[in-house]
Amino acid sequence: MFPSRGLLGVLLLALFAVLASSEHTSNWAVLVSTSRFWFNYRHLANVLSLYRTVKRLGIPDSQIILMLPDDMACNPRNAFPGTVYSNADRAVDLYGDNIEVDYRGYEVTVENFIRLLTDRLDEDVPRSKRLGSDAGSNVLVYMTGHGGDQFLKFQDSEEIGAWDLADAFGQMWEKKRYHELLFMIDTCQANTMYTHFYSPNIVATGSSELDQSSYSHHADNDVGVAVIDRWTYYVLEFLETQVTSANSKLALGDLFDSYDESKIHSQPGVRWDLFPGGEQEGRLRTVVDFFGNVQNVEVENTNSNEPGSLKEDLIEIARLVEKWRSRDREYFARRNESSADVPESGSEAPSVSIQLQKNVPPAKMTEETWEKRLVGASVLGVCAAVWMAGSFLGGSSA
Repeated sequence: MFPSRGLLGVLLLALFAVLASSEHTSNWAVLVSTSRFWFNYRHLANVLSLYRTVKRLGIPDSQIILMLPDDMACNPRNAFPGTVYSNADRAVDLYGDNIEVDYRGYEVTVENFIRLLTDRLDEDVPRSKRLGSDAGSNVLVYMTGHGGDQFLKFQDSEEIGAWDLADAFGQMWEKKRYHELLFMIDTCQANTMYTHFYSPNIVATGSSELDQSSYSHHADNDVGVAVIDRWTYYVLEFLETQVTSANSKLALGDLFDSYDESKIHSQPGVRWDLFPGGEQEGRLRTVVDFFGNVQNVEVENTNSNEPGSLKEDLIEIARLVEKWRSRDREYFARRNESSADVPESGSEAPSVSIQLQKNVPPAKMTEETWEKRLVGASVLGVCAAVWMAGSFLGGSSA
């Protein structure tokens, strides 16, 4: 007798749910400052502020690539050696003592950035300098610096163009290096940098339109320069005051709706058309889908007694343990009795017969028994399907 249609429906729904959840299996962040020199202090502070936020929301250093062209913390002009601040009150030291910089100084080049995204690095490049994302990874790419119409300068010596960036993301998609990607950029004419994107599953946002500048927010008179840019400041204000935990349900739509042109002094932009379902679907993605860590696990309803709940499973395990303990005690008690009845040498042995096991007739395979076996086989099938899906999604083409 086969399981009922209702049972098969539940198993199929469970399979689809597991496969759907397996699409997004990890989070990575690539945070890039492209500006050198002390007067660009704010660009480094922009990146370190985002770095602090993604770490707070659960992305570990092993899944963050941090690119800093200059070490403002150790600059001779720094009135507060070893520190970087993004606010004039200097309440939070962004540099701190647990920062991990992956590309520093002259390692921050256009070539290294593109090689990082496309995984075209030499074999001797350490794992800490590699973007280990795959087809199940959501990737956040944040860039800040000086730019113009369809270009962003790297350390005042070279540029990356809008087509270069678009082709890099195109290679990432072909090589299955991301599931969904959020691109953010804070620079003059920032929105022109994502005009040529053509790869799917990308949401892009920038600080200013064509022919518009992006402005700094405020300066610290003791530091002597501006300490953060306006657009990044208000993005961070939303993230720090509204997205307070990795379980936040606030969506990208909420973040983008918080843009206030009167405060930012430019027109931020958002591009939705590359995302499946367009703006309607993209707005529903939670902020922590990109700024948080999917590996965080929360066990809910631990006190529930319903069938299949954690508490019920623990009670059943405890019952089985006690059952086998009772069998062990009975077995050893019978062995001791048998040893006590063995006669001494030369004496007549009494006729004692101890039956430790009873003959058990074959059990009849009832409808319930067949159903349980089929359920077990179905669960194994689900596990095998999930494993195969994970292997397929985790693969990458050459």
